[in-house]
Amino acid sequence: MSGQSNPDKRFLNTLARGLSVLRAFRASDDGLSHMELAARTGLPKSTLSRLAFTLCETGYLSHSYRNDRYRLGPAALALGNIATASISFVDTASGIMQELADKTGTLVVLAVRDDRKLMLAKTWRPVGKASIWLEPGHRIPVYGSSSGQAIAATLDDARFEAGKPSDEMRAFRQQGYAQLIAWGFTIASAEIRFATTINAVSVPFYAQEYGEPVAFSCGALPDVLTETRMQQEVGPALSAAVRELERMVSRGPALVRRG
Repeated sequence: MSGQSNPDKRFLNTLARGLSVLRAFRASDDGLSHMELAARTGLPKSTLSRLAFTLCETGYLSHSYRNDRYRLGPAALALGNIATASISFVDTASGIMQELADKTGTLVVLAVRDDRKLMLAKTWRPVGKASIWLEPGHRIPVYGSSSGQAIAATLDDARFEAGKPSDEMRAFRQQGYAQLIAWGFTIASAEIRFATTINAVSVPFYAQEYGEPVAFSCGALPDVLTETRMQQEVGPALSAAVRELERMVSRGPALVRRG
């Protein structure tokens, strides 16, 4: 997330670093100090100071001198509202996914690709029940997550190979593809799961607004969402919910069978 340089001459490193500052914020933040922004972005403090000043001047950040904290500014909020309005399937999905969260007692999330990680773009918490702490803006790895496995399995070969995947990632993708064919959902193997405190099951959805798949996932603590429950109850329920969403927005399934 540090806005690392890219050798492609078309890539503007300064812009990438500026965007990394905006991406550092999370929904639960009550502003971020200069030190916290530096820690989250990995940028040198001098570089961060210049970027933060520019972003404040253009309205993408605001800065309170009273407590010396930065917050997303009105330009960023307006851009976020425009982006949300342009993604039509999210509004349609909300009722379906909230019902699923309440029915299964799990946190339902929408994960999208964000550089080399996944970002949680939307969450639905079960009403009246405790759920895991993940929130919009949180980033998780592709490898070792069921969301990453669902997306990797569904990406076309060209997009997948563009990331120069390792042999482990290729095997991870193939395992996800086999699971989607057999079950209609993915569950990352316990031995490579990125977090031992979270169990999750995922189903891909083709988001034509992005031109690529995203993933809907149900997650909870392992004692709430056991391996058996993922396989027999929550996975099939999530798959059915995504199929219903596809029907409502007239989309075909995200997975294209490979030869």
